[in-house]
Amino acid sequence: MVKIAPSILSADFSNLEAEIEEAEKGGADLLHIDVMDGHFVPNLTIGPVVVESIRDTTSLPFDVHLMVSNPERFIEPFVDAGANILSVHVETSPHLDNIIKTIKDQGVKAGAAINPATPTGYVEELLSELDLVLLMSVNPGFGGQPFIRRVLKKVEKTRQMVEEQGYHLEIEVDGGITPETAPLAAKAGATILVAGSSVFQGHKSIRSNIQALKQSLV
Repeated sequence: MVKIAPSILSADFSNLEAEIEEAEKGGADLLHIDVMDGHFVPNLTIGPVVVESIRDTTSLPFDVHLMVSNPERFIEPFVDAGANILSVHVETSPHLDNIIKTIKDQGVKAGAAINPATPTGYVEELLSELDLVLLMSVNPGFGGQPFIRRVLKKVEKTRQMVEEQGYHLEIEVDGGITPETAPLAAKAGATILVAGSSVFQGHKSIRSNIQALKQSLV
């Protein structure tokens, strides 16, 4: 079953608790939390204090996506705040294996994220250490961008690498996920789909928007 991970980057922060509650009731499988530092990507979002403040509002796992320079500085604060999964970008460090180990040593799941122009080979040597590969289908930094279709080939290639090496890990696709693009990503091999604008800013309720995504995958 393909999981839906609503991204709170697109939520109404003045009503965040209620929107998270509606997403959970609507069938969200986990909650995606985009952390941006204004350096690795041209935007600033949230820190551990916000994550900690919403931890008790939901039982959903927190899928924290670190779009930051020097991600090793942020691991312990976000784990302490309640993260269940931490994904870091391969573009941020030449020693990503050490960072992945640090995450795993904290007792949470570890993911490696790659931007649209980054080859999938950058994660191949890490597959044995990972729980998740996160493939960006937009250039990170802002929500509401259109889906980059050439990333579908990368999803297929990643799925092939994982299966050929006999690993069992999640393949997550993040960016431009709608009822139109969700089936394409799932067919290519994705097991988690991150959806922000199409969940929190769609024409219908949050619950209905999530159900529309799930229905598109049937």
